[in-house]
Amino acid sequence: MHQVTAILDVGKTNVKLCLLDESGKTISSQSRPNDVTQSGPYPHFTIEAIWSWLLECLAAAAVEFDIRAINISTHGACAVLVDGDGALALPVLDYEYDQVESCAEHYSAVRPAFEHSFSPGLPAGLNLGRQLFWLKRQFPAEFAQVVQVFMYPQYWAWRLSGVAATEATSLGCHTDLWYPDEDDYSPLVDQLDIRRRLPPLVPATAALGSVTDEVVTSTGLPPDCLVYAGVHDSNASFARHLAAGLAEPFTAVSTGTWVIAMAAGSPLAVLDERSDTLANVSVQGKPLACARFMGGREFEEICRLTNARLDDDCEDKDIAVIVSDRGLVLPAFASAGGPFARRPGELPRDVANGKALATLYLALMIDYELDLLQAQGDIVFGSAASKNPLLCRLLAQLRPGQRVLQSGDDASTVRGAWCLTRPGYPNVPGMHKFGTALPTGLVGLDAYRDEWRMKALLK
Repeated sequence: MHQVTAILDVGKTNVKLCLLDESGKTISSQSRPNDVTQSGPYPHFTIEAIWSWLLECLAAAAVEFDIRAINISTHGACAVLVDGDGALALPVLDYEYDQVESCAEHYSAVRPAFEHSFSPGLPAGLNLGRQLFWLKRQFPAEFAQVVQVFMYPQYWAWRLSGVAATEATSLGCHTDLWYPDEDDYSPLVDQLDIRRRLPPLVPATAALGSVTDEVVTSTGLPPDCLVYAGVHDSNASFARHLAAGLAEPFTAVSTGTWVIAMAAGSPLAVLDERSDTLANVSVQGKPLACARFMGGREFEEICRLTNARLDDDCEDKDIAVIVSDRGLVLPAFASAGGPFARRPGELPRDVANGKALATLYLALMIDYELDLLQAQGDIVFGSAASKNPLLCRLLAQLRPGQRVLQSGDDASTVRGAWCLTRPGYPNVPGMHKFGTALPTGLVGLDAYRDEWRMKALLK
């Protein structure tokens, strides 16, 4: 049987289980929607349904493959509160639940300053600290029963291995709980009285232990299958590019529900809370200047509003028509995060190709965010390069002094999580091959970009 590594990838929209061979190639993938249920005290994720699905998928895979290791990547802004019996003390809150903002006035009194946390104030529950503050105020009896506070990747690692841990990429992901530049907890941890409930910190490359006897019985996995610590998803994508030996400065662009630009080599001094720029923490424990917006959600919304399908054809000539007609698509089309959040998006009157319009919009937004970060050096794309190569080619024209590299990965987040299980990381053979995006030759694109920025900033 082929030896493989299983990666559980819990995105905001979908949950995937991928099997990767010894070269890092995905040889099997299954997915399900990441459902949010509206029942109960607030919208929350269907944790037990995900767990049952995961065990079923692992059991089916174990018949055909020798699964030697498991790692986990998940979206951020999520914690799991566990009681003394190992059950959920409270349902796992969906970070888009806007009622969390009801505690904003009280939370602002204890929230750390941006110049220390590098965590901007975000809507709904996107600051994990605000989630925990709200839960503690709304459900004091249940919160008092919490024995362990897990970051989301480490919760799944604990379910699989029985070993409790905390890891800094999720802890430092706009949570208000961490001081990235000081490599330490923020005072909010003690304000919430959760320091003693946070498991020990481990590096992202840590193997926590083997799968539990219960998991072995349920799935048929080998008893010595190792479970790794888990990682925040965009940081998994960045970890994959670190494994390629890229030298600073460079910027990795992670795409999905969120588009996140991570500028290695940019100083934290460039960050501005008002623009939703922030510091994440890399798998090496270093602060990392980032800018983000809900690009995947916005892309889908622009396609929906223009009656376009996600699999429609989209070519240079379709972009050329938009640029020639000065058909401006102005932000924003999602209310959460980004430099233009909560401003109403605007579409041009006549749209011939909605996917082309959405692609151009993403390119302009990424280009703007790269300027916010004062990003230097190469710009590296993962799976977006294969899913929408025109996006990379537009960036190559918009930023003529920088190379736009394409990893060729079908899922760079998954591959990055796999890299973290390799001996000797970040030295991982086979990660060094990149293609270079050739710029589009669109006439008038720079002038279009200038007009777009002027009107977007004046809105």
